[in-house]
Amino acid sequence: MKEKIFYVDGMMCEGCENRIKNAIKNIEGVKDVTADHKTGKVVVTSNDNVSEETIKDTLDDIGYEVAKED
Repeated sequence: MKEKIFYVDGMMCEGCENRIKNAIKNIEGVKDVTADHKTGKVVVTSNDNVSEETIKDTLDDIGYEVAKED
């Protein structure tokens, strides 16, 4: 398992958090997702087969942009 942190622009409310969590949870291999609109932080726990590009593409598809990664 690996944990990756993304900082996302455009996340303004709990509705945004839920939209992001639901979209990322649909990626095969993702085990858990947390999102915090106050900090813009999204934490994804997944198996090693999930690429960062897949997560970024999913965020982009629903209208959010990754500003920074940790």
